[in-house]
Amino acid sequence: MSGGFDRDLPEWTADEDEILVCRQVRDETHDVKTFLFSARTPKRFRFLPGQFLTFDFPIGGEIVNRCYTISSSPTRPYLVSITVKRVPGGPVSNWLHENLKPGMEIAVSGPMGEFTSALHPSEKMLFLSGGSGITPSMSMARAAHDLADPTDIVFVQSARSPADIIFRDELALMERNSPQFRAVAICEGDAPFERWGGYRGRLSLATLELIAPDFREREIFTCGPSAYMAAVRAILDAAGFDRAHYHEESFVFADLPAAAPETVPATESGKSFRVTLTKSNKSFDCPSDSFVLDAARKAGLRLASSCTQGMCGTCKSKMTAGQVEMNHKGGIRPREIDQGMVLICCSKPLSDLVIER
Repeated sequence: MSGGFDRDLPEWTADEDEILVCRQVRDETHDVKTFLFSARTPKRFRFLPGQFLTFDFPIGGEIVNRCYTISSSPTRPYLVSITVKRVPGGPVSNWLHENLKPGMEIAVSGPMGEFTSALHPSEKMLFLSGGSGITPSMSMARAAHDLADPTDIVFVQSARSPADIIFRDELALMERNSPQFRAVAICEGDAPFERWGGYRGRLSLATLELIAPDFREREIFTCGPSAYMAAVRAILDAAGFDRAHYHEESFVFADLPAAAPETVPATESGKSFRVTLTKSNKSFDCPSDSFVLDAARKAGLRLASSCTQGMCGTCKSKMTAGQVEMNHKGGIRPREIDQGMVLICCSKPLSDLVIER
């Protein structure tokens, strides 16, 4: 056991060893679990609180890529964890809850992402989260707690009921330990065996004024479902908040909008290429100056993606014919490119394409 705390341990990097091993699964609430991972041999993890990892999950005979924010803190570098809420009908969250056990190995890339308090230092911060969007806020709060950081942090979590408050006990402990840290939960209703006595309903400007009357002076970090973040933006805009101090992150796959089909115009040069998706048996035209994902959405197709910047790997696809110009930001490994994989969010066609989607 002592070897795991050797300060001379090498750092884990996905480029050298992409495999992580699940070491433990913890129940956080009735539908939220935390999965803890380490490298196959003792190594230290280096990341910024709030960054994410991209996982290659073997589901249904194929590899499904998903991004999950690291919920653990870089101040405890021997393990990394993700915290996942089971989504009804969600293929990945349900597979994780039912199948991922200690000892299983998963290929991972990262860490990546710029949603982190480390890049936006401030004397006062406000973390707003909805549901499992709490994970990046928790990583940042855990890091501040471990380092006895003097930053004034207000941590606001929106939940359906008291039974759905994630990390409830730990947040209470952090609040007791740190006079500059305050954790507040807002619940829509009561739990079966607990009547909620705190803030009720959904986050509103009036509630935010009560919880953090100085929120206009704080650096704000928000993560949660699309509707939650849209509501937060509307609240802050109505309050005249300076969006230069607002940051948000979301990985939402079930809520991808199905765009209404529309005609994709050819480029000025007249070049437009045909993209064929073999698994869904769909085809659409993509101008040479358009990203494949953008053209697919304009054609009314609903394809999983997240960052749209070539960072997360969610839209990674096998290209069996054609050529693209791809400008990614680390969301795909060199060996995957050699195997014909592409990120359709940052790839423009140079010819007709055949893609396994």
